[in-house]
Amino acid sequence: MNMGGPSKLTDVHDFLNRLFMDRDLLQLPFQSKLAPWIAKRRTPKIIKQYAEIGGGSPIGYWTALQGERMAAILDQTNPETAPHKPYIAFRYAAPLTETTLEQMQKDGVRRVVAFTQYPQYSCSTTGSSLNELYRQQRRLDPNGQFQWSVIDRWSTHPGLVKAFAERIQAKLDEYTPEERESAIILFSAHSLPMAVVNRGDTYPNEVAATAEAVMKRLNYSNAYRLVWQSKVGPLPWMGPQTDAAIEGLASQGHKNLILVPIAFTSDHIETLYELDLEYGELAHSLGVTGFKRAEALNDSPTFIAAMADLARQSLTARESPIGKQFTLRCPQCTNDQCAVTKDFFAKQNSAR
Repeated sequence: MNMGGPSKLTDVHDFLNRLFMDRDLLQLPFQSKLAPWIAKRRTPKIIKQYAEIGGGSPIGYWTALQGERMAAILDQTNPETAPHKPYIAFRYAAPLTETTLEQMQKDGVRRVVAFTQYPQYSCSTTGSSLNELYRQQRRLDPNGQFQWSVIDRWSTHPGLVKAFAERIQAKLDEYTPEERESAIILFSAHSLPMAVVNRGDTYPNEVAATAEAVMKRLNYSNAYRLVWQSKVGPLPWMGPQTDAAIEGLASQGHKNLILVPIAFTSDHIETLYELDLEYGELAHSLGVTGFKRAEALNDSPTFIAAMADLARQSLTARESPIGKQFTLRCPQCTNDQCAVTKDFFAKQNSAR
């Protein structure tokens, strides 16, 4: 499960419209009318951005590749649960959740692991995907053909941490010894509105936990900071924003910065356009001569092995792999759908 992205430019409007209509992500006044207006207004700008990274999002390609290689590992290491087949359920782009469930029904699938590709849980990402999965499951599978378990978060899984550390070390090795000593690592994650954070969303803590675990594996070799990107609109969001951090560090004379997309498991517009083009151009304009971006996890064998390990645990665990964090709603949660969704998947695990 992931947010997905438009595979071609003609898909951008529908992608944006679904995104702005999602009340798990945004709660707007008169949303049914305002969301289409915002989507239409932003479409030309976003089309231009996708055009600059090749005409569409690569997230579908990378997600399919990761799933296929994960399943191949599981077929070899866990023959008792074979054969394994990956299905993609994107929230805002094809293949959508309902389309995927329909295909799974046609294929006769019975046992399903709902595997979020957001390592750090947020109500606006994994929570939204699971709410949609629950709604479509109840509509399409009222008799319970599918038997579910859920991987809802995995922010400090050793394999994930190792994969990020390998990507960062590869960039550190590109510097001279003197440059490497002074390089600053900027862990950049998609920001959240403060209204979401203040109601108790666990995302900021989990992203910080990933960054800290990665730096521990790197033996705290460099100075580092956690920064936030992709703010939209006038309301307060988490900071410092990534571009503001680059500006501030440049003004202090720092020349060597490594951006790390710590909350993304593959390349998409936030890495290829925002980090590489927008922030890359900003850094160079400010005299940051040693600007680098750690490669996204994409086809990392370490990362895909971590995915297989998580899926294996979910398939074979005798006790529920869902932790207590999943069943606990945000202290200030106002979305009753979250309670229903959490209860359904928790009971599925207990019954299994």
